[in-house]
Amino acid sequence: MGIIDRTRPLKIIAFSLGILFWTALSTVQAFAADISAFVGDYVGSATVVDGDGTETPRDMSVSIHENRQGFNVSWKTTTYKLDGRVKDQKFSIDFNPSDRSDVYSAAMKRNVFGHEVPLDPMQGEPFVWGRIEGDTLTVFSLFIGETGDYELQQFDRTLADGGLNLSFSRFRNGIKSRSVETFLKKK
Repeated sequence: MGIIDRTRPLKIIAFSLGILFWTALSTVQAFAADISAFVGDYVGSATVVDGDGTETPRDMSVSIHENRQGFNVSWKTTTYKLDGRVKDQKFSIDFNPSDRSDVYSAAMKRNVFGHEVPLDPMQGEPFVWGRIEGDTLTVFSLFIGETGDYELQQFDRTLADGGLNLSFSRFRNGIKSRSVETFLKKK
């Protein structure tokens, strides 16, 4: 009769947990590696064309950086109105890997347990997500109005020699109402 190894189930569990941990770590590292080509600070200017053909000049900047769980995209636009007013807008969003390859959820606020969660579009807050497809990082923002109508904003930032090509579109209830395309130079 052979000796029974009573620690074998514990060894199997420890081995399985080790493989699970290694797989999870590899997945997080793979997600982090996807953003590395986009990391940097970029600046440029453009003329925004509204649905009615009105043109408005803007200065734009974007910073893309890796963080602990995923990455952050921060951007600023300075709009020069025809009447001489200047309007600045700043946004900053952390993105975390999701269960879908190359799709990232936005972590825009903390819940009561301290976990980062998306905003609630049914409360007038934007629902934001991102994806990396080839050499393009896209950020989507969905807004749901009081009457159920919606606005979708799409920012495509495509890698280009010396920076990023930015293509922005705004759709209201499926109809394009604003767009801009420009080059943002890497600083």
